Amino acid sequence: MMAKNLKLRIAFIHPDLGIGGAERLVVDAALGLQSLGHSVDIYTSHHDKHHCFDETRDGTLSVHHVIPPLPRSIQGKFHIMFAHARQLHLTMHLMCTSAHQYDVFFVDQLSTCIPFLRMFCGKRVVFYCHFPDKLLANGAYVEDQRGKSVSILKYIYRFPMDWLEEATTTQADLILANSKFTARVTKSHFSSLRHQLKVVYPGINIAAYTSPIDPSDPDILQVASQRRTLLSLNRFEMKKNAALAIEAFAILRNKDPSTSNVRLVLAGGYDPRLEDNMRTLKSLIELAQFNDLTYNVITLSQSRVSVPSFQKMTLNEPDILFLLNFTTAQRSCLLQAQSTLALLYTPANEHFGIGPVEGMICGLPVLACDSGGPTESIVDQPPDQRTGWLYRPQPSVWAQALKEICNLSETDRKALSQRAQDRAQTMFGMEAMAKSLEEVLEEAVSMGPVSRTGMWLMMSAVLGLLVVLIFRYGSFSG
Repeated sequence: MMAKNLKLRIAFIHPDLGIGGAERLVVDAALGLQSLGHSVDIYTSHHDKHHCFDETRDGTLSVHHVIPPLPRSIQGKFHIMFAHARQLHLTMHLMCTSAHQYDVFFVDQLSTCIPFLRMFCGKRVVFYCHFPDKLLANGAYVEDQRGKSVSILKYIYRFPMDWLEEATTTQADLILANSKFTARVTKSHFSSLRHQLKVVYPGINIAAYTSPIDPSDPDILQVASQRRTLLSLNRFEMKKNAALAIEAFAILRNKDPSTSNVRLVLAGGYDPRLEDNMRTLKSLIELAQFNDLTYNVITLSQSRVSVPSFQKMTLNEPDILFLLNFTTAQRSCLLQAQSTLALLYTPANEHFGIGPVEGMICGLPVLACDSGGPTESIVDQPPDQRTGWLYRPQPSVWAQALKEICNLSETDRKALSQRAQDRAQTMFGMEAMAKSLEEVLEEAVSMGPVSRTGMWLMMSAVLGLLVVLIFRYGSFSG
Protein backbone atom coordinates (compact mmCIF):
# COMPACT_ATOMS: atom_id res chain seq x y z
CA MET A 1 0.00 0.00 0.00
CA MET A 2 1.22 3.51 -0.76
CA ALA A 3 1.74 6.01 2.02
CA LYS A 4 -1.29 8.15 2.75
CA ASN A 5 -1.09 11.78 1.63
CA LEU A 6 1.70 11.04 -0.85
CA LYS A 7 1.49 13.71 -3.53
CA LEU A 8 0.77 12.18 -6.90
CA ARG A 9 1.84 13.14 -10.42
CA ILE A 10 -1.31 12.79 -12.51
CA ALA A 11 -1.80 13.01 -16.27
CA PHE A 12 -5.31 13.77 -17.55
CA ILE A 13 -6.13 12.65 -21.10
CA HIS A 14 -9.14 14.38 -22.67
CA PRO A 15 -9.85 14.54 -26.44
CA ASP A 16 -11.23 18.07 -26.96
CA LEU A 17 -10.77 20.72 -24.29
CA GLY A 18 -13.57 23.05 -25.38
CA ILE A 19 -16.64 24.30 -23.52
CA GLY A 20 -19.04 21.68 -22.21
CA GLY A 21 -20.08 19.68 -19.17
CA ALA A 22 -17.39 17.00 -19.60
CA GLU A 23 -14.74 19.68 -20.06
CA ARG A 24 -15.97 21.56 -16.99
CA LEU A 25 -15.67 18.36 -14.96
CA VAL A 26 -12.12 17.73 -16.17
CA VAL A 27 -11.07 21.30 -15.41
CA ASP A 28 -12.61 21.27 -11.93
CA ALA A 29 -11.23 17.81 -11.16
CA ALA A 30 -7.75 19.00 -12.11
CA LEU A 31 -8.14 22.19 -10.08
CA GLY A 32 -9.39 20.25 -7.06
CA LEU A 33 -6.54 17.75 -7.14
CA GLN A 34 -4.06 20.56 -7.66
CA SER A 35 -5.43 22.34 -4.58
CA LEU A 36 -4.76 19.17 -2.57
CA GLY A 37 -1.08 19.40 -3.52
CA HIS A 38 -0.96 16.95 -6.41
CA SER A 39 0.81 17.70 -9.70
CA VAL A 40 -1.61 17.70 -12.64
CA ASP A 41 -1.09 17.97 -16.42
CA ILE A 42 -3.82 17.80 -19.05
CA TYR A 43 -3.12 16.31 -22.50
CA THR A 44 -5.54 17.02 -25.34
CA SER A 45 -5.79 16.82 -29.12
CA HIS A 46 -7.69 20.10 -29.42
CA HIS A 47 -7.47 23.31 -27.40
CA ASP A 48 -8.69 26.52 -29.03
CA LYS A 49 -7.81 29.41 -26.71
CA HIS A 50 -10.79 31.33 -28.09
CA HIS A 51 -13.15 28.48 -27.21
CA CYS A 52 -12.19 27.10 -23.79
CA PHE A 53 -12.54 27.66 -20.07
CA ASP A 54 -10.43 30.44 -18.59
CA GLU A 55 -8.40 28.15 -16.32
CA THR A 56 -7.02 26.26 -19.32
CA ARG A 57 -5.93 29.48 -21.00
CA ASP A 58 -4.56 31.69 -18.22
CA GLY A 59 -1.90 29.32 -16.86
CA THR A 60 -3.89 28.08 -13.85
CA LEU A 61 -3.67 24.57 -15.31
CA SER A 62 -0.89 23.00 -17.32
CA VAL A 63 -2.33 22.05 -20.72
CA HIS A 64 -0.38 20.17 -23.39
CA HIS A 65 -2.00 20.61 -26.79
CA VAL A 66 -0.76 17.92 -29.17
CA ILE A 67 -2.02 18.65 -32.68
CA PRO A 68 -2.79 15.42 -34.59
CA PRO A 69 -2.14 14.92 -38.33
CA LEU A 70 -5.61 13.39 -38.67
CA PRO A 71 -8.89 15.21 -39.42
CA ARG A 72 -11.89 15.16 -37.10
CA SER A 73 -13.97 13.64 -39.89
CA ILE A 74 -14.26 13.29 -43.65
CA GLN A 75 -17.11 15.38 -45.02
CA GLY A 76 -18.85 15.14 -41.67
CA LYS A 77 -18.59 11.33 -41.48
CA PHE A 78 -16.69 8.86 -39.28
CA HIS A 79 -16.28 11.17 -36.26
CA ILE A 80 -15.86 8.36 -33.75
CA MET A 81 -13.37 6.43 -35.85
CA PHE A 82 -11.09 9.44 -36.20
CA ALA A 83 -11.61 10.32 -32.54
CA HIS A 84 -10.10 6.94 -31.59
CA ALA A 85 -7.22 7.42 -34.01
CA ARG A 86 -6.52 10.98 -32.78
CA GLN A 87 -6.42 9.76 -29.20
CA LEU A 88 -3.89 7.07 -30.09
CA HIS A 89 -1.73 9.77 -31.67
CA LEU A 90 -1.98 11.78 -28.43
CA THR A 91 -1.13 8.66 -26.43
CA MET A 92 1.93 7.89 -28.55
CA HIS A 93 3.19 11.45 -28.02
CA LEU A 94 2.70 11.10 -24.27
CA MET A 95 4.42 7.71 -24.13
CA CYS A 96 7.39 8.94 -26.17
CA THR A 97 7.95 12.13 -24.19
CA SER A 98 6.82 12.29 -20.58
CA ALA A 99 4.63 9.32 -19.56
CA HIS A 100 7.39 7.95 -17.31
CA GLN A 101 7.11 10.92 -14.95
CA TYR A 102 3.49 10.23 -13.91
CA ASP A 103 2.21 7.94 -11.17
CA VAL A 104 -1.26 7.40 -12.60
CA PHE A 105 -3.41 8.33 -15.61
CA PHE A 106 -6.93 9.78 -15.52
CA VAL A 107 -8.81 9.13 -18.78
CA ASP A 108 -12.33 10.17 -19.73
CA GLN A 109 -14.68 10.09 -22.75
CA LEU A 110 -12.51 7.82 -24.95
CA SER A 111 -11.06 4.59 -23.58
CA THR A 112 -8.93 3.58 -26.59
CA CYS A 113 -5.66 4.54 -24.95
CA ILE A 114 -6.14 2.54 -21.75
CA PRO A 115 -4.44 -0.79 -22.70
CA PHE A 116 -1.50 1.08 -24.28
CA LEU A 117 -0.88 3.21 -21.20
CA ARG A 118 -1.00 0.15 -18.97
CA MET A 119 1.19 -2.00 -21.23
CA PHE A 120 3.92 0.42 -22.26
CA CYS A 121 4.00 2.61 -19.16
CA GLY A 122 3.24 -0.02 -16.55
CA LYS A 123 1.05 2.51 -14.71
CA ARG A 124 -2.50 2.27 -13.45
CA VAL A 125 -5.38 3.94 -15.29
CA VAL A 126 -8.60 5.36 -13.84
CA PHE A 127 -11.42 5.82 -16.35
CA TYR A 128 -14.25 8.29 -15.75
CA CYS A 129 -17.38 7.27 -17.65
CA HIS A 130 -19.65 10.17 -18.62
CA PHE A 131 -21.86 7.81 -20.65
CA PRO A 132 -21.21 4.97 -23.12
CA ASP A 133 -20.71 6.32 -26.63
CA LYS A 134 -22.52 3.32 -28.10
CA LEU A 135 -25.73 4.64 -26.52
CA LEU A 136 -25.17 8.19 -27.78
CA ALA A 137 -24.55 7.31 -31.42
CA ASN A 138 -28.22 7.58 -32.32
CA GLY A 139 -28.92 10.71 -30.30
CA ALA A 140 -30.13 11.21 -26.73
CA TYR A 141 -30.45 7.94 -24.83
CA VAL A 142 -33.91 6.65 -23.91
CA GLU A 143 -34.06 3.71 -21.51
CA ASP A 144 -36.63 1.73 -23.48
CA GLN A 145 -34.98 2.09 -26.88
CA ARG A 146 -32.72 -0.98 -26.77
CA GLY A 147 -34.60 -2.51 -29.67
CA LYS A 148 -34.53 0.65 -31.76
CA SER A 149 -33.70 -0.22 -35.35
CA VAL A 150 -30.71 1.22 -37.17
CA SER A 151 -29.66 0.88 -40.76
CA ILE A 152 -27.57 -2.14 -41.74
CA LEU A 153 -24.74 0.11 -42.93
CA LYS A 154 -24.67 2.03 -39.68
CA TYR A 155 -24.73 -1.20 -37.72
CA ILE A 156 -21.76 -2.53 -39.70
CA TYR A 157 -19.90 0.72 -39.02
CA ARG A 158 -20.85 0.95 -35.33
CA PHE A 159 -20.30 -2.70 -34.38
CA PRO A 160 -16.46 -2.57 -34.34
CA MET A 161 -16.57 0.88 -32.69
CA ASP A 162 -18.84 -0.42 -29.95
CA TRP A 163 -16.67 -3.51 -29.48
CA LEU A 164 -13.60 -1.29 -29.22
CA GLU A 165 -15.23 0.92 -26.59
CA GLU A 166 -16.28 -1.98 -24.38
CA ALA A 167 -13.04 -3.95 -24.80
CA THR A 168 -10.81 -1.00 -23.88
CA THR A 169 -13.04 0.30 -21.08
CA THR A 170 -12.83 -3.05 -19.29
CA GLN A 171 -9.02 -2.70 -19.28
CA ALA A 172 -9.14 0.21 -16.82
CA ASP A 173 -7.99 -0.52 -13.30
CA LEU A 174 -10.83 1.45 -11.75
CA ILE A 175 -13.95 2.88 -13.41
CA LEU A 176 -15.94 5.84 -12.16
CA ALA A 177 -19.37 7.10 -13.23
CA ASN A 178 -20.85 10.56 -12.96
CA SER A 179 -24.19 9.34 -11.55
CA LYS A 180 -26.04 6.24 -10.38
CA PHE A 181 -28.02 6.47 -13.60
CA THR A 182 -24.85 6.25 -15.73
CA ALA A 183 -23.41 3.44 -13.61
CA ARG A 184 -26.58 1.37 -13.94
CA VAL A 185 -26.93 1.90 -17.70
CA THR A 186 -23.24 1.20 -18.35
CA LYS A 187 -23.30 -2.07 -16.43
CA SER A 188 -26.43 -3.22 -18.25
CA HIS A 189 -25.00 -2.53 -21.73
CA PHE A 190 -21.37 -3.67 -21.26
CA SER A 191 -21.86 -7.39 -20.72
CA SER A 192 -18.14 -8.12 -20.25
CA LEU A 193 -17.68 -5.43 -17.59
CA ARG A 194 -16.84 -6.99 -14.22
CA HIS A 195 -15.92 -3.77 -12.43
CA GLN A 196 -18.07 -2.25 -9.74
CA LEU A 197 -18.48 1.34 -10.90
CA LYS A 198 -18.04 3.92 -8.17
CA VAL A 199 -20.10 7.09 -8.44
CA VAL A 200 -18.17 10.34 -8.12
CA TYR A 201 -20.47 13.26 -8.77
CA PRO A 202 -19.03 16.16 -10.73
CA GLY A 203 -18.03 18.99 -8.43
CA ILE A 204 -17.78 22.68 -9.17
CA ASN A 205 -15.47 25.41 -8.02
CA ILE A 206 -17.88 27.36 -5.82
CA ALA A 207 -15.55 30.36 -5.62
CA ALA A 208 -15.74 30.77 -9.40
CA TYR A 209 -19.48 31.40 -9.12
CA THR A 210 -19.23 34.06 -6.43
CA SER A 211 -16.32 36.11 -7.77
CA PRO A 212 -16.85 39.89 -8.09
CA ILE A 213 -18.22 41.15 -11.40
CA ASP A 214 -17.00 44.26 -13.19
CA PRO A 215 -20.17 46.00 -14.44
CA SER A 216 -18.10 48.02 -16.94
CA ASP A 217 -16.74 44.88 -18.65
CA PRO A 218 -17.95 44.98 -22.30
CA ASP A 219 -18.87 41.30 -22.13
CA ILE A 220 -20.96 41.90 -19.00
CA LEU A 221 -22.72 44.85 -20.61
CA GLN A 222 -23.76 42.51 -23.42
CA VAL A 223 -25.81 40.28 -21.10
CA ALA A 224 -26.84 42.45 -18.12
CA SER A 225 -30.49 43.50 -17.93
CA GLN A 226 -33.07 44.64 -15.38
CA ARG A 227 -35.66 42.38 -17.00
CA ARG A 228 -36.64 39.23 -15.14
CA THR A 229 -34.67 36.37 -16.70
CA LEU A 230 -35.08 32.66 -17.33
CA LEU A 231 -31.67 31.13 -18.01
CA SER A 232 -30.54 28.00 -19.88
CA LEU A 233 -26.89 26.86 -19.93
CA ASN A 234 -26.19 24.17 -22.53
CA ARG A 235 -24.16 23.56 -25.64
CA PHE A 236 -25.98 24.35 -28.86
CA GLU A 237 -26.69 20.72 -29.77
CA MET A 238 -29.95 19.15 -30.91
CA LYS A 239 -29.89 16.54 -28.14
CA LYS A 240 -29.92 19.29 -25.50
CA ASN A 241 -33.48 20.16 -26.62
CA ALA A 242 -33.33 23.92 -26.00
CA ALA A 243 -36.41 24.13 -28.21
CA LEU A 244 -38.38 22.97 -25.16
CA ALA A 245 -37.40 26.16 -23.33
CA ILE A 246 -38.45 28.38 -26.25
CA GLU A 247 -41.79 26.63 -26.74
CA ALA A 248 -42.63 26.70 -23.02
CA PHE A 249 -41.55 30.35 -22.83
CA ALA A 250 -43.79 31.25 -25.80
CA ILE A 251 -46.82 29.56 -24.15
CA LEU A 252 -46.08 31.35 -20.88
CA ARG A 253 -45.89 34.76 -22.56
CA ASN A 254 -49.16 34.16 -24.43
CA LYS A 255 -51.13 32.95 -21.41
CA ASP A 256 -49.79 35.16 -18.61
CA PRO A 257 -49.65 38.93 -19.33
CA SER A 258 -47.69 39.49 -16.10
CA THR A 259 -44.69 37.79 -17.72
CA SER A 260 -44.42 40.24 -20.63
CA ASN A 261 -41.23 41.66 -19.11
CA VAL A 262 -39.56 38.24 -18.72
CA ARG A 263 -36.76 37.32 -21.13
CA LEU A 264 -35.12 33.99 -21.97
CA VAL A 265 -31.33 33.66 -22.20
CA LEU A 266 -29.93 30.59 -23.99
CA ALA A 267 -26.19 30.47 -23.31
CA GLY A 268 -23.71 27.77 -24.20
CA GLY A 269 -20.76 26.48 -26.14
CA TYR A 270 -20.91 27.02 -29.89
CA ASP A 271 -18.31 25.61 -32.26
CA PRO A 272 -18.58 26.68 -35.93
CA ARG A 273 -16.63 23.54 -36.90
CA LEU A 274 -19.60 21.40 -35.88
CA GLU A 275 -22.56 21.10 -38.22
CA ASP A 276 -24.82 20.10 -35.33
CA ASN A 277 -24.06 23.39 -33.53
CA MET A 278 -24.85 25.47 -36.61
CA ARG A 279 -28.00 23.51 -37.43
CA THR A 280 -29.22 23.75 -33.83
CA LEU A 281 -28.77 27.50 -33.58
CA LYS A 282 -30.51 28.02 -36.91
CA SER A 283 -33.50 25.91 -35.84
CA LEU A 284 -33.80 27.75 -32.52
CA ILE A 285 -33.78 31.12 -34.27
CA GLU A 286 -36.46 29.92 -36.66
CA LEU A 287 -38.52 28.72 -33.68
CA ALA A 288 -38.24 32.15 -32.06
CA GLN A 289 -39.38 33.77 -35.31
CA PHE A 290 -42.32 31.35 -35.62
CA ASN A 291 -43.50 32.36 -32.14
CA ASP A 292 -43.09 36.10 -32.87
CA LEU A 293 -40.38 36.46 -30.23
CA THR A 294 -37.68 39.06 -30.75
CA TYR A 295 -34.12 37.87 -30.33
CA ASN A 296 -30.46 38.73 -30.52
CA VAL A 297 -27.37 36.57 -31.10
CA ILE A 298 -24.14 37.70 -29.47
CA THR A 299 -20.69 36.30 -28.86
CA LEU A 300 -17.65 37.46 -26.94
CA SER A 301 -16.32 40.91 -27.75
CA GLN A 302 -12.84 39.38 -28.31
CA SER A 303 -13.99 36.14 -29.95
CA ARG A 304 -13.07 34.93 -33.41
CA VAL A 305 -16.46 33.20 -33.70
CA SER A 306 -18.61 35.30 -36.00
CA VAL A 307 -22.34 35.65 -35.55
CA PRO A 308 -24.04 33.37 -38.11
CA SER A 309 -25.07 35.13 -41.30
CA PHE A 310 -28.49 33.45 -41.45
CA GLN A 311 -30.01 35.52 -38.64
CA LYS A 312 -31.08 39.13 -38.20
CA MET A 313 -30.03 41.18 -35.22
CA THR A 314 -32.72 42.59 -32.93
CA LEU A 315 -31.29 45.18 -30.56
CA ASN A 316 -32.52 46.66 -27.27
CA GLU A 317 -33.85 44.08 -24.82
CA PRO A 318 -34.99 41.17 -27.02
CA ASP A 319 -37.32 38.45 -25.74
CA ILE A 320 -34.63 35.82 -26.32
CA LEU A 321 -30.87 36.30 -26.08
CA PHE A 322 -28.65 33.65 -27.71
CA LEU A 323 -25.22 33.88 -26.05
CA LEU A 324 -22.46 31.94 -27.80
CA ASN A 325 -19.41 30.85 -25.78
CA PHE A 326 -19.92 32.80 -22.58
CA THR A 327 -17.07 33.87 -20.31
CA THR A 328 -16.82 32.89 -16.65
CA ALA A 329 -17.79 36.47 -15.76
CA GLN A 330 -20.86 36.36 -18.01
CA ARG A 331 -21.94 33.07 -16.52
CA SER A 332 -21.53 34.42 -12.97
CA CYS A 333 -23.39 37.61 -13.89
CA LEU A 334 -26.38 35.69 -15.25
CA LEU A 335 -26.47 33.15 -12.42
CA GLN A 336 -26.06 35.71 -9.61
CA ALA A 337 -28.30 38.46 -10.94
CA GLN A 338 -31.27 39.23 -8.69
CA SER A 339 -33.40 39.46 -11.82
CA THR A 340 -32.71 35.81 -12.75
CA LEU A 341 -35.72 33.74 -11.74
CA ALA A 342 -34.66 30.17 -12.55
CA LEU A 343 -32.35 27.92 -14.50
CA LEU A 344 -33.99 25.72 -17.15
CA TYR A 345 -32.31 22.41 -17.88
CA THR A 346 -33.89 20.90 -20.98
CA PRO A 347 -32.08 17.60 -21.86
CA ALA A 348 -33.96 14.38 -21.11
CA ASN A 349 -32.10 11.33 -19.73
CA GLU A 350 -29.01 13.46 -19.16
CA HIS A 351 -26.18 11.39 -17.70
CA PHE A 352 -25.57 13.84 -14.87
CA GLY A 353 -25.91 17.45 -15.98
CA ILE A 354 -23.73 20.09 -14.32
CA GLY A 355 -26.21 22.86 -15.19
CA PRO A 356 -28.63 22.17 -12.31
CA VAL A 357 -25.74 22.22 -9.84
CA GLU A 358 -24.51 25.53 -11.23
CA GLY A 359 -27.97 26.97 -10.73
CA MET A 360 -28.36 25.59 -7.20
CA ILE A 361 -24.96 26.84 -6.04
CA CYS A 362 -26.15 30.34 -6.94
CA GLY A 363 -29.48 29.84 -5.19
CA LEU A 364 -31.59 29.51 -8.32
CA PRO A 365 -34.64 27.27 -8.60
CA VAL A 366 -34.05 24.66 -11.31
CA LEU A 367 -36.61 23.27 -13.74
CA ALA A 368 -35.40 20.03 -15.37
CA CYS A 369 -36.69 16.86 -17.02
CA ASP A 370 -37.78 14.05 -14.73
CA SER A 371 -35.15 11.56 -15.91
CA GLY A 372 -31.43 10.82 -15.71
CA GLY A 373 -28.92 12.61 -13.51
CA PRO A 374 -31.07 15.63 -12.54
CA THR A 375 -33.29 13.28 -10.49
CA GLU A 376 -30.22 12.76 -8.27
CA SER A 377 -29.14 16.40 -8.01
CA ILE A 378 -32.57 18.08 -7.68
CA VAL A 379 -35.06 17.51 -4.86
CA ASP A 380 -38.67 17.93 -6.00
CA GLN A 381 -40.52 17.33 -2.75
CA PRO A 382 -42.75 20.27 -1.85
CA PRO A 383 -43.11 22.27 0.16
CA ASP A 384 -40.18 22.38 2.61
CA GLN A 385 -37.49 20.25 0.88
CA ARG A 386 -37.76 21.38 -2.74
CA THR A 387 -34.71 22.69 -4.60
CA GLY A 388 -36.37 22.58 -8.02
CA TRP A 389 -38.99 21.06 -10.29
CA LEU A 390 -38.80 17.80 -12.28
CA TYR A 391 -41.34 17.48 -15.11
CA ARG A 392 -41.74 15.50 -18.30
CA PRO A 393 -40.36 17.41 -21.34
CA GLN A 394 -43.65 18.76 -22.65
CA PRO A 395 -43.94 22.51 -23.45
CA SER A 396 -47.39 22.99 -21.90
CA VAL A 397 -46.31 21.26 -18.68
CA TRP A 398 -43.14 23.33 -18.51
CA ALA A 399 -45.08 26.52 -19.19
CA GLN A 400 -47.24 25.81 -16.15
CA ALA A 401 -44.12 25.23 -14.03
CA LEU A 402 -42.62 28.50 -15.31
CA LYS A 403 -45.76 30.33 -14.29
CA GLU A 404 -45.40 28.93 -10.77
CA ILE A 405 -41.73 29.92 -10.68
CA CYS A 406 -42.40 33.46 -11.90
CA ASN A 407 -45.08 33.94 -9.23
CA LEU A 408 -43.15 32.58 -6.24
CA SER A 409 -43.43 34.77 -3.15
CA GLU A 410 -40.24 36.41 -1.91
CA THR A 411 -40.37 34.29 1.25
CA ASP A 412 -40.68 31.01 -0.66
CA ARG A 413 -37.99 32.05 -3.12
CA LYS A 414 -35.48 32.81 -0.35
CA ALA A 415 -36.17 29.53 1.46
CA LEU A 416 -35.82 27.53 -1.75
CA SER A 417 -32.64 29.40 -2.60
CA GLN A 418 -31.03 28.51 0.74
CA ARG A 419 -31.97 24.83 0.42
CA ALA A 420 -30.52 24.69 -3.09
CA GLN A 421 -27.24 26.29 -2.03
CA ASP A 422 -26.87 24.01 1.00
CA ARG A 423 -27.43 20.87 -1.10
CA ALA A 424 -25.03 21.95 -3.83
CA GLN A 425 -22.26 22.86 -1.40
CA THR A 426 -22.58 19.61 0.55
CA MET A 427 -22.87 17.16 -2.35
CA PHE A 428 -21.37 18.85 -5.41
CA GLY A 429 -18.55 21.12 -4.28
CA MET A 430 -15.17 20.77 -5.96
CA GLU A 431 -13.59 19.84 -2.63
CA ALA A 432 -15.91 16.83 -2.21
CA MET A 433 -15.16 15.64 -5.76
CA ALA A 434 -11.42 16.19 -5.38
CA LYS A 435 -11.24 14.16 -2.17
CA SER A 436 -13.21 11.31 -3.74
CA LEU A 437 -10.93 11.33 -6.80
CA GLU A 438 -7.85 11.47 -4.57
CA GLU A 439 -8.98 8.32 -2.77
CA VAL A 440 -9.58 6.50 -6.05
CA LEU A 441 -6.25 7.56 -7.58
CA GLU A 442 -4.40 6.52 -4.43
CA GLU A 443 -6.17 3.17 -4.55
CA ALA A 444 -5.11 2.72 -8.18
CA VAL A 445 -1.46 3.52 -7.43
CA SER A 446 -1.49 1.19 -4.42
CA MET A 447 -2.20 -1.72 -6.80
CA GLY A 448 1.45 -1.60 -7.82
CA PRO A 449 2.96 -2.10 -11.28
CA VAL A 450 0.75 -3.44 -14.04
CA SER A 451 1.11 -7.07 -15.03
CA ARG A 452 1.60 -7.04 -18.79
CA THR A 453 0.88 -10.71 -19.36
CA GLY A 454 -1.78 -11.28 -21.99
CA MET A 455 -2.09 -7.63 -23.01
CA TRP A 456 -0.32 -7.92 -26.35
CA LEU A 457 -3.31 -9.67 -27.91
CA MET A 458 -5.68 -6.90 -26.79
CA MET A 459 -3.46 -4.12 -28.16
CA SER A 460 -2.85 -5.94 -31.42
CA ALA A 461 -6.61 -6.28 -31.89
CA VAL A 462 -7.20 -2.59 -31.14
CA LEU A 463 -4.45 -1.41 -33.49
CA GLY A 464 -5.46 -3.80 -36.24
CA LEU A 465 -9.09 -2.73 -36.04
CA LEU A 466 -8.21 0.96 -36.25
CA VAL A 467 -5.84 0.51 -39.18
CA VAL A 468 -8.43 -1.51 -41.11
CA LEU A 469 -11.17 1.01 -40.41
CA ILE A 470 -9.08 4.04 -41.38
CA PHE A 471 -8.01 2.49 -44.68
CA ARG A 472 -11.46 1.02 -45.35
CA TYR A 473 -13.58 4.09 -44.53
CA GLY A 474 -11.11 6.92 -44.75
CA SER A 475 -10.95 6.67 -48.53
CA PHE A 476 -14.53 7.73 -49.16
CA SER A 477 -16.98 10.29 -47.83
CA GLY A 478 -19.68 7.88 -46.62
